Amino acid sequence: MTRAFVFPGQGAQTIGMGKALAEAYPAAQAVFDEVDEALGEKLSALIWEGTQEDLTLTRNAQPALMATSLAAMRALEAEGVTVEAAAFVAGHSLGEYSALAAAGAISVADTARLLRIRGAAMQEAVAVGEGAMAALLGLDFATVGKLARKAAHDTGKVCQAANDNDPAQVVISGHAAAVRHAVELAQEAGAKRAVMLPVSAPFHCKLMAPAARVMAGALDDVDIAQPKVRLVANVLAHDVTEPETIRSLLVDQVTDSVRWRESVSWMVKQGVTEFWEIGAGKALSGMIRRIERSATTRAIGTPEDVKAAAQSIG
Repeated sequence: MTRAFVFPGQGAQTIGMGKALAEAYPAAQAVFDEVDEALGEKLSALIWEGTQEDLTLTRNAQPALMATSLAAMRALEAEGVTVEAAAFVAGHSLGEYSALAAAGAISVADTARLLRIRGAAMQEAVAVGEGAMAALLGLDFATVGKLARKAAHDTGKVCQAANDNDPAQVVISGHAAAVRHAVELAQEAGAKRAVMLPVSAPFHCKLMAPAARVMAGALDDVDIAQPKVRLVANVLAHDVTEPETIRSLLVDQVTDSVRWRESVSWMVKQGVTEFWEIGAGKALSGMIRRIERSATTRAIGTPEDVKAAAQSIG
C-alpha cells in the first residue's frame, strides 16, 4: 500500500490539541519545548490552557498547528514509523510548512519562526474588515473562478478562487464587497450553500502581496534542505524536491490558490491509496474522501491513533 502523509491547515486548531501526545511521548513534548524556545514564549500553554479566541489568531494558530503535527510525527517515529513510510508529504496552506519540517527540509525552530512571521504578515497585509473569505458548496472550481472574476469586474475589487478543497467546496477570497457579491452570484448559480467564513484576513489572493514580500525576506534567511520525501506543493499540485524551488513556491503560496483537490488527485494517479492526516482534526480526511472515494484515510492526533497507525504497518 502506497501512502501519503498530509498536514492540516488553519481552522483545525482546538484548545488541548497535542497535550495527550506530549504526555505520552517525550519526543512529542520536545517539539512543543522547541517551539516555545524558538518563539520566546509559552505557546504550549496557550495551546493547552488558553482561550479558543487567542489560539485562533493567525499568528498563534499557524505555529500551534505545526507544533501539533510535528508532535504527532515524532510520536510515530517513537513507534518506529518514519516519514519515509510515505511516498509523498503535502499540507494544506500552512500545513505545507509542517510537511517540510516533517520531511527534514526545515528545522522545527525555523518553521515555528517562519509561521509566526507568516501569520503576523498575513494578518497585517489587509486592514480588519476590508477583506473576507467565503466557502461555496456545490459548485466546481472552474465555475467559482468565473463567478469570482465577474464579482471582481462588477465591483472593481479583488475576488479570487483561493482554495480548491474538493469537487464541491471552493473558497473565495478578496475585498469584502467583492466576496459578498460573489456569494450572491453563487446562490443565483445554484450553490448548495455559500457561507462567509470567520477569518481575520483574505488569505491566498492578491491582497496578500505585502505578506508575500515579507515571507520572501524571511525565507532568504533560512536553510532549506532537500526533503527526505517528495513534497506535493500547493501551488503546483505535483511533486518538488529542489530546495530553491521550494523556497520560491512558499512565497508564491501566500497569494496563489491552494490546489488541494488537484494535489490529492495527482497523488492518487501516482499510486497513493492511503492518506494519513497528521495533527489536529479530520478536515483533510473528509476532503480526500470526497476527491477520491477509493482512498482510505487515517487521522492521527492522539496516542491511540499513533499506536493504531504503527500497528497497521507492522
